[in-house]
Amino acid sequence: MDKIYAMKLFLCVAERESFTRAAESLGIPKGNISRQIQALENMLGTRLLHRTTRRVQLTQDGMVYYERARDLLANLDELDSLFQRDPASVSGRLRIDMPVTLARGLVIPQLRDFLQLYPGIELELSSCDRMVDVVREGFDCVVRVGHLKDSGLIARPMGKLTMVNCASPDYLSRFGYPETLDDLASHALIHYTLHLGSRPQGFEVRIDDATRWVKMGGTLTVNSTETYQASCLSGLGIIQVPSVGVKSLLKQGRLIEILPQYRAEPMPVSLLYPHRRNLSRRVHLFMEWLTGVLKKYVD
Repeated sequence: MDKIYAMKLFLCVAERESFTRAAESLGIPKGNISRQIQALENMLGTRLLHRTTRRVQLTQDGMVYYERARDLLANLDELDSLFQRDPASVSGRLRIDMPVTLARGLVIPQLRDFLQLYPGIELELSSCDRMVDVVREGFDCVVRVGHLKDSGLIARPMGKLTMVNCASPDYLSRFGYPETLDDLASHALIHYTLHLGSRPQGFEVRIDDATRWVKMGGTLTVNSTETYQASCLSGLGIIQVPSVGVKSLLKQGRLIEILPQYRAEPMPVSLLYPHRRNLSRRVHLFMEWLTGVLKKYVD
């Protein structure tokens, strides 16, 4: 059995959810495909496909094998074009994760340039507040904002994001403009945490290379960056965010920076990726492009 050929047949059946449609698209007998995939399942010692009279579906093991086989075949195609300099020769899937703020404010507005330059790359972009499992979920690289924990991943520092303190004009008209840290005692902070049930320490301030926390009132705690920003826009309190995520809102006057002399510590930005001997060309190209995009916004 030619394993690479069998993999290609398996992917075709999985994507079309039908042996018949796969056979029609490939122009080979349906029976040949069925025998090849059965031989592949026998070799692996597991069933990859649930076969019914109406459709074909991936088993749990089939889903895992599909993702790995797709990446492997893409890498083989890339290997064939290793010495070609034409950007169009780069192909395959890229699975990336990054914070919503960076995706929405910086990457998405410029992403068309990257995809036009490398039309053979299929990009899967995840943006959520949840910390994805890079290895288990098959991510090629992720962007992390904040201090890193030991994860066993390779980390590539990209700089730091300047933080700002913001409130809405409506909020400031009702509660006044704080001038000093003591003024914060009569203000409300919108609390952000990844895990509800825990409560942040308060208003963060970087003074003389040391971080201080000013305890503040505030009855709202959220676990989503989108909700965090929306709550501030609605006049529910003060937030502390990277300036790049609110630059347009500040320019429009929908948010106002307060206490610019008392900012939180800049947040480090890092690229993380699994420990592999060699990164694929498409991953390397995306990381270099992303570094170029971010360098205008990090210190």
